[in-house]
Amino acid sequence: MQQRLSMAQVLACGAAVVTLSMGIRHGFGLWLQPITQAQGWSRETFAFAIAIQNLAWGCFGIFAGMAADRFGAFRVLVTGGVLYALGLAGMALSPTPQLFALTAGVLLGAAQAGTTYAVIYGVIGRQVDANRRSWAMGMAAAAGSFGQFLMVPVEGFLIAGFGWQHALLILAVFALLIGPLAYGLREPGFHASAPHRHREQTIGQALREAFRYPSFQLLMAGYFVCGFQVVFIGVHMPSYLRDKGLSPQVASYALALIGLFNIFGTYLAGTLGQKLAKRKILATIYLGRALAIALFLWAPLTPASVYVFASVMGLLWLSTVPPTNATVAQIFGVAHLSMLGGFVFFSHQIGSFLGVWLGGLLYDRTGSYDIVWYLAIALGIFAALVNLPVREAPIPRGAPQPA
Repeated sequence: MQQRLSMAQVLACGAAVVTLSMGIRHGFGLWLQPITQAQGWSRETFAFAIAIQNLAWGCFGIFAGMAADRFGAFRVLVTGGVLYALGLAGMALSPTPQLFALTAGVLLGAAQAGTTYAVIYGVIGRQVDANRRSWAMGMAAAAGSFGQFLMVPVEGFLIAGFGWQHALLILAVFALLIGPLAYGLREPGFHASAPHRHREQTIGQALREAFRYPSFQLLMAGYFVCGFQVVFIGVHMPSYLRDKGLSPQVASYALALIGLFNIFGTYLAGTLGQKLAKRKILATIYLGRALAIALFLWAPLTPASVYVFASVMGLLWLSTVPPTNATVAQIFGVAHLSMLGGFVFFSHQIGSFLGVWLGGLLYDRTGSYDIVWYLAIALGIFAALVNLPVREAPIPRGAPQPA
């Protein structure tokens, strides 16, 4: 029987990697106004680069997942950490919108593909027993969510104390810590001298099976909405609040609250995923988001209403991640989990691209974010409906398919 890493080691190192990777990117909205004002760029210019980042993250995530399934997560994480540092440095030093889109967009997107959930959850899927997998994914997401709570005030402090450029360079140094942390995720059987790992399916067979299965398509549709909502809010809410006359500190505290309550939301979703139907958990999350956004727009805008909204959204923020990935593992198994998770996440990132880009585009055209807020509500209702028919039972497989 193949030796496994201890679950404590997997969760500790995986959560630390996600803390850095997701924590840094969670605060990118704090740079929108400093960078656009310093460089004389429009909000659409910044938003387009972050949109490219999310799309690149999704595209590269597929290949990062394939590489992690084939060669192990360690090499992918080390490469991703180096790219993260280079991308942050490039983001700080880019003199033109084109170079900014290349570094803050393509380079950081590739870095996030190799340092976030698809790769980490592949390790968890392979190293943790199925009867604790959803819980373990929720634990990793919850611990990683602490980075969002921790890093946003840190990033605000760095911007205020050192300026936006030096703040990005300091974060680049932080990103290099991903490499040493990845050492704790070196999986047995993924070293150069190991024989080729036997799998029941080839990559092509696994992809054909998944994309022909309606539940996989429904999960992708729901995850599209997740990306649209969270990235639009994460990037544009700080500027939305400042436009409404609230102080920058309100936005920083709001993003920090999202990160704080995200800890509880992701842990709760992962834990409930061991007991309840995951499709019902996902439908409830998406419907809850739509309701929270509608009430936020309807209520008078005050710091208190912002903090309540941020807290509620935090509970629902990344709580889709454990049940979605656990459902993919439950249906298709774990042999190609990182790759299939990468494809589902690619759909998430298409939504992220549209959410952040449309936010900047429609603001520049109309002077308001209202249209995108209403889209986020409608899409939340749509996502709740498409998740209800998902079938969570393992897919029936007959005789092995020809290669």
